Amino acid sequence: MAKSILNVGGYTIKKRLGTGARSTIYLATDNQNHTDIALKRIIFERPEDSRVFEQTENEFKVAQRINHPYVRKCYKLKKIRSMLKVTEMLLSMELFEGKTLEDGPTLSLVDVLLVFRMVATGLNAMHREGFIHCDIKPNNIIISKVGAIKIIDLGQSCKIGTTKRRIQGTPDYIAPEQVRRKALGPRTDIFNLGATMYWALTGKNVPTLIPKKSSSIGIVPPRNYPAPHELKPRIPERISKLVMDCVKDDLAQRPTNMMMVITRLDLIIHSLIGSRIKTNKHA
Repeated sequence: MAKSILNVGGYTIKKRLGTGARSTIYLATDNQNHTDIALKRIIFERPEDSRVFEQTENEFKVAQRINHPYVRKCYKLKKIRSMLKVTEMLLSMELFEGKTLEDGPTLSLVDVLLVFRMVATGLNAMHREGFIHCDIKPNNIIISKVGAIKIIDLGQSCKIGTTKRRIQGTPDYIAPEQVRRKALGPRTDIFNLGATMYWALTGKNVPTLIPKKSSSIGIVPPRNYPAPHELKPRIPERISKLVMDCVKDDLAQRPTNMMMVITRLDLIIHSLIGSRIKTNKHA
C-alpha cells in the first residue's frame, strides 16, 4: 500500500478488507475518537462513478434512520472536493468481522434457518422505519465466527412505496416488481430473501425476469421450477413451501409482511430442534 493513502481524511488505514462495486473497504482508525471502523472509499474516476456516489450517500442517509443489531451502522460520510467537485467519498461504518453467506462455512439446516430468521428480523426493523433494503442476496449478509449476522449495503434502499426510474437489483435475486419498475414495498424484500433462501438450500437460483448471462429482460414470468425439497429430498416440505411462497411472481400471493415470515420460520425451527432433541434422547 502506497504511503500516500495511509492517512486519509482523518482516518488511519491499517489494511484492505475487500472491494465492492467501484469501492474499497479498509480496516481503519478514526483519528478523532481512536476507534477502529470499516472505511469504504470511493474515488471518482469515470462518469458512471457518480451512480456509486449516489448510492453511498443513500446508504449513509438510510443507515442513520435504522438502529438494529442486525443492520450495519454507518457513522460518518466525508466528501473530499477538488475544484468544487466531489472527487472522493469516505464512509465510516461499523466494523464487523465475518464472511458473507456466499463465502462462509457450510451450515446445518437449523443454522441456515436461524441465519435467515435474523436477516428477516433486521429487515423487519427497516420496514418499521419505513424503508426497504431492495438488494438482499448472499453477498449482503455477513456471518461472524460465533454466528452473529449483519445486513450490509443499503445503497439501493428506499422508502416503502418508491417507484424507481431505473431497474436496480441483482439479477439472480431481483423481484418482478423491481424489473417492471412498479412500487416497491416489504414484499419486495420478502422476494429477495426467499430467492436467497432458495440458493442457500439448493445451491441453485430462482429464475427471475432478468435471464442469466443476458441483458434482455423477460416479458412473461419464468416457467415453473422445482421447489427446494424436490431438489434436496432431506429439506422438509414446510421449509420448501415458505420459500416458494416468498418468491411468488404475484406479490399479493407472498406473505403479507416480514413478521409472517419470522413466525413461520420460528415454527419450523422449533419443530426441527424438538425433533432433534427427541432423536438424541432415544439414541
